Formats: sequence, structure tokens, C-alpha cells
Amino acid sequence: MTDTAQPTHTGFMHDIAVIGAGIVGVACALQLARQGLRVVLIDRLEPGLGASFGNAGHLATEQVFPIADSSILKRLPSMLLDPTGPLRLDWRYLPRALPWFIRLLLNLRQAPTQRSIAGLRKLNEGSLPAWQRLLASIDKPQLLRRQGSLLMIERRQSQPALRALQARMLSQGVTVAEWDAHAVRQAAPQLSPSIQGGLFFADTGHFIDPKLVVDALFEACTAAGVSFYKQQVNAAHITRLGVLLQTDEGALNVHKVLIACGAHSAHLTQTLTGQKVPLETERGYHLMLPHEHQRLPFPVTSFERKFIMTPMSSGLRLAGTVEFAGLDRPPQMKRAWQLLKLSQDLFARPLNESDASPWMGFRPSLPDSLPVMDCVCNGKVLLAFGHQHLGLTQAAYSAELMARLCSPNLMEQHQALLELKPYRLSRFNNQSAS
Repeated sequence: MTDTAQPTHTGFMHDIAVIGAGIVGVACALQLARQGLRVVLIDRLEPGLGASFGNAGHLATEQVFPIADSSILKRLPSMLLDPTGPLRLDWRYLPRALPWFIRLLLNLRQAPTQRSIAGLRKLNEGSLPAWQRLLASIDKPQLLRRQGSLLMIERRQSQPALRALQARMLSQGVTVAEWDAHAVRQAAPQLSPSIQGGLFFADTGHFIDPKLVVDALFEACTAAGVSFYKQQVNAAHITRLGVLLQTDEGALNVHKVLIACGAHSAHLTQTLTGQKVPLETERGYHLMLPHEHQRLPFPVTSFERKFIMTPMSSGLRLAGTVEFAGLDRPPQMKRAWQLLKLSQDLFARPLNESDASPWMGFRPSLPDSLPVMDCVCNGKVLLAFGHQHLGLTQAAYSAELMARLCSPNLMEQHQALLELKPYRLSRFNNQSAS
């Protein structure tokens, strides 16, 4: 439901504007409304039609390591030359992306890596309980299935690397069990008999459809009094009493603003805070197979082929490719169709590709793999973006933290600020690369 009122007034009809109606923004809007705030949600698209629409649907609490490791240096030539590889860098975008990759490499040093792991662990460990609380509160627990997930291998030669990964994960408190080929066949009998085994993560889950999750939360937002303006925010500046937003429909005065528009957050953040944010977009692709049901009981990731297959109410979703090409270049849908080729030989019988539909969206990523979550500009600007591959996973817990920043209880506000220290915007102040 879209609010038809036009924000052309100069008064304060709303306490806070949440900019971005993806999974993070909608979850935040609901929790802020439950704090008693008058909330308006603003997006140029209908809720959930950005990156939240097409993600893999995997509640990936096991992913506690940064998005890259030292092997990225060896992979750079293939990133530039292979247009359908799992990780691609458009050579035309290289000059613009290079500063971000330099920061990424600097964060591969031991101390920054350990800070990233600690920050990811904290968010991921709180994510599954937060989702269970949030979905129970809107009477939609059935949208989440907690049946675990599998990282499988096809080659025996992959076992040493897989066991090394298992050891690293166990050292970080991740619940993980090694499965042999028999265990895989017992749990997922439609996979190919050639599968050699894998790692099973019991404390993960998946959503039956990410868009249904956003829709359910947005319905709860509407019931809680949240307004929605389908508009583009073109400019903003701090005023004595709050923040003035200029949209394509006029001006809107609010006491606070929460920036949660994913990969599109950097410009508005810099405009309001003066801080340049090293935010990059990872273009992600999926291929939806609408006639594939009951193939898998849980998400399955291929260790060698580096993509994920998630069972959903609308079919089987193949996802996981990454492309660095910015926000403006047209999608390369051959990358989505490449996922179908990657799925070949992974099942006992071929997948049904009839009516398959490709998709591309933008993941917002920062070079230390952590999101920005903060309260700045004397409390007038809140930030919640940059969750990289884990936006869906961390959305519910992030929303709880952001709502606590706006709590009328000052002790609760203070505690939330302490918990958000690893994700503060100021962590980029002393970094030289731009």
C-alpha cells in the first residue's frame, strides 16, 4: 500500500525518514515505529524490488570471514579476462574500483582481518534469534525454514581444503559437521551420486521467498502507522531542528533520517555527514527455475563451482556470481545463465529450465566486509548499509540495534552505541586510500 499524501509540507509530520525500502530499511522502519516514532519509508521503487528481491535467500550465519582473502591476487587476471567466471571485474571499471581494491587488500592484514571476523561473528550470532523474534511478532514464522545448509564437494582432492575451512570455522564458534557421501545422499537424495561429501551447518536456515518476507514486514509497517512515499531523494541537508529532504515530489522536514538504501547510500551519507564512504557494489545474479520443486531440502553450495542453490516456494534459485562493474552499466545476463551450466552434473537428473528467469541486483560492500551502522550529526542521521552478501541474514538484528539507538531509555541508547562501535562511520576517517 502506497501513501498518496505528497510530502510538500514544511512541518514535521514524521519523526524519522527511512530512506531505502529493502529488507534492512523495512525491518528498521517497523522496529522504529514500535518505539513510538512516526516513520516514513522512502524509496524510488516499491518495497523489496532492489537487491532484496533477488538474493539467495540463505540465512548465512556461518559466513563469519571477510568477503576476500589473499587468493584474490592470483585470481585478478581471470577476473579481468573471464566474462562468465564466478568473480569478474569489468576492465573498463578498473580505474574506479582500484582504490576500493587497495583498501580490500590492506584489510587482509592480520589485525584488520581479526576485527572483521569479530564484527561479523557478533552480527551473525544474533541474526537467527532476531529473525525468529521478528517473524513471530508478525505471525509469519513459516517464512523461515531452519533446516541447515550444505557446502558440498565433488572431488576428493578438495577434502584437505574443506577440512581446513572446517577447522577455521570451529575456531570461530561456528556449528559445522563434516558429512561423507552417504550422509549427503541420505539428506539430499536428488543430488548426483558423484558428490563426495561436504560440511553441514545446522544453525542456518533459508527463507521460502525473500520478497514475501519484505512484503510481510511492509504490511506490518503499514499496520503500525508507517507511511510510504515512492519517491527519489535528490538532496538533503542538516537544519537546526532536523533534516530537510528534497525529493522529486517536493520538500520533507524530519527530525531524523536513517540511510538504508544499500549500494546507493554513499552519496547521501557524504552529503549529510561530510564523510566519504568507500562503498562499492557487487553486482549479483540469479537464475530462477520455477518448475523445480522438492529438489533440495535446504540450500546447497558448491565448493568447487562457487554458487548456491536454494529451494523456494516459487522454485529453485541458483545464485552466487559476483561482478564489479558499478551501478550504471547494463546487466550481463549471460552471467545468470552461466549458473545453469554450473548446475549440470550436480543432480541425478537434469534440472528443468523451462520458463527460467534471470535477474541482477547490487550488493553494497565495504572493504572490511562490515556494514556501517551508526548515529551521527548529533543524532539527526542514522546509518544502516553496507551489509554485503549478508543483508538478508543481518537485517532483523540490525533493525533491533538501530531501534535501540532511538529508544527513549538513555541507558539503552548508550549500550547500543557501545555495541555498534565496530561498525561506526568514523572507522574510515584515518584511512588514506579514497
